[in-house]
Amino acid sequence: MRVVIMTAGSRGDVAPYTGLGAGLARSGHEVTLATHGLFEPLAAGSGVRFHPTPVDPHAVSHSDRGRGLHASTTGLGKLLRVASMARSAAEEMTDSLVQAARGADVVLAAGAVAPLGRAIAEGLHLPSLGLFLQPQHPTREFGAPMLGGRSLGTLGNHLGGRAVVSAVDRVFTQAMHRLRTRHGMAVRSPSASRRAHERAHWPVLHGFSERVVSRPRDWRPGLDVAGYWWPHDTRTLPGEVEEFLAAGPPPVFVGLGSATVPDPGHLSAEIVRALREAGLRGIVQQGWAGLTAHGDDDVITVGDVPHALLFPRTAAVVHHAGAGTTAAVLRAGVATIPVPVQFDGGFWAARLVALGTAPCAVPLRRLTAGTLAPALRRATGEPRHRDRARELARGLAGEDGVAPVLAALDRLTP
Repeated sequence: MRVVIMTAGSRGDVAPYTGLGAGLARSGHEVTLATHGLFEPLAAGSGVRFHPTPVDPHAVSHSDRGRGLHASTTGLGKLLRVASMARSAAEEMTDSLVQAARGADVVLAAGAVAPLGRAIAEGLHLPSLGLFLQPQHPTREFGAPMLGGRSLGTLGNHLGGRAVVSAVDRVFTQAMHRLRTRHGMAVRSPSASRRAHERAHWPVLHGFSERVVSRPRDWRPGLDVAGYWWPHDTRTLPGEVEEFLAAGPPPVFVGLGSATVPDPGHLSAEIVRALREAGLRGIVQQGWAGLTAHGDDDVITVGDVPHALLFPRTAAVVHHAGAGTTAAVLRAGVATIPVPVQFDGGFWAARLVALGTAPCAVPLRRLTAGTLAPALRRATGEPRHRDRARELARGLAGEDGVAPVLAALDRLTP
C-alpha cells in the first residue's frame, strides 16, 4: 500500500514516525512522511519518503506568541493560547497535506493533525486511522494529558478530556473551510466529523506501552495501545561526547528538548550549580531552550545527539517529559528526573514517578539548584530507581509496536 503518515509539531512529534515508517517499509509498503520541512533529515536512510509541509515550529516556539505560553500558569490557559497559534499553522499546512494524500492508498494521522487528516482522507475517499503518541480521548481514569494530567476526579477528568477535544476541533475550523473552498471537498465541521468517526469507531493506535499507561477501561472499541515506535537514527555520538564519557564516571544528561524557557542563562547556571552540589558531571543539551554549561571539565554543552546511544551511558537523565524523550529514557533503563514545562509533560512526569524510575518531578517553574540537587542525589544514589528503570526497559525491549499497525493496515484493505 502507498501509506502517508501526517504529523506536525516538535521533533518529538515527528521522530517516532520515522521508526514506524521504516518498519512499514520493510514489510513492503511505500511510506511517505508528511511534516515540517525542518525535519527532513530525520527520515534520511530510513526507506521512508519525505513530503515537506510549511511552518517552522522552531520559529513559532521562539516567536512572541510562542514565548507567551509561559505567561499562562494553568494547563487550560496554555492550551487556549497554543490553540490560537495553531489555527493559522493548520490552514497553512492544508494544501501540502492534500497534495501528499492524493498519491496515497491510506492516510495515517498523528494526534496533532488527526481532524485534518481524517477530513482529507474522507474528501479523497481514502481509508484512514489515527496514530497517537498521547492518550487524547477522554477518560475518567486520569486527567487530560494536555492539561497536565492532574486528576480532577472521575467526572472532572472526563469533562477535562472533552474540553481538550473541543479546543482541538476549533483549531481546524479554517483548515476545513479551505478544504471546501480550495479543494472542493464536501467535508463536515471538525466537531461533526469527530462525532461521526467516534460513532463509527474510527481506529486509533497509540504509540506507547501498556507497561507505562494501561488502556483506559472506559475507552470505546477501536482505541488500542500498540507499543512504542522507536525513532530511526543511525548517527554516532560526536567525538567530544565520547571523550567526555571516557574521562570520568557516568554523567547526568540534562536537556529540555523543544521546550523554551523564559531565561536560558539563569536556568543554565542553576543546572550547573545543582550538578556540582550533587557531585556529578553533566552533559547539557542546548536544545530549543538555548541551555549552555560553562566552566571546568565537569560539564559540557552539546547540540542534537542520538538519545538511544547516549542515555544508557548516563547516571540519570533530566528532561522536559515530552512523549518522545520519556520513551527514550524508558528504553534506556536509566533513572530520571522529569522537569515538566507544559502540556503533556506533567502527565508523563507523574507516570515516571508512579513507575518508580524517578524519585520526583521538578517542574520548570520551581527548578533551582536547591530543588534539583537533592533530586539528583536521590536519582543517582538510590538504586531502586535504576533497578526499576532497567526492569521496565527489559520489558519494553520485548514489545513490537509496529506489528499492530501492520495488522490495522491489513484490516483496512478489502
